[in-house]
Amino acid sequence: MEIQWRKSSKSSNAEGSDCLELAEQGGEILMRESDNPDVVIRTTRAKLRAFLGGAKEGEFDDLA
Repeated sequence: MEIQWRKSSKSSNAEGSDCLELAEQGGEILMRESDNPDVVIRTTRAKLRAFLGGAKEGEFDDLA
């Protein structure tokens, strides 16, 4: 089955070459940069949930 990559509607480039993309495969969460799609990071839902929680609370705002 082909991986269905998803990106945020807030991505800064309409062509999709300036964003992070996420997908799910076999219970893992995959992440890649659209301009370097051959490099894929694999993680778990629990780890992604913890990261997103911190991001929503502003823990990484100083990096943006």
